Amino acid sequence: REMTARLRMIGLDEAEGDVARYYEATEAFLGRVPNSARILAHSPHVAKMYLAFNATLQREGAGSFLSSKIKEMVILKTSQVNACDY
Repeated sequence: REMTARLRMIGLDEAEGDVARYYEATEAFLGRVPNSARILAHSPHVAKMYLAFNATLQREGAGSFLSSKIKEMVILKTSQVNACDY
């Protein structure tokens, strides 16, 4: 199934300033810059807050009842259900 993008992703090669720093931090944390980060980059302040929030949620403990293994399984299944390419 094909979806039409409503927001243009900010490419890695065109990122400057706060967006470039956000991409660097995202890549350091995730090992890549996913499409969701490229959309969030339209609002660098929100994107930076989300990165810290995401890091907290994905860590073992951090006030969560779920293990990191279960969290990763949920992420993978959600991606599969939504036909994500990665």
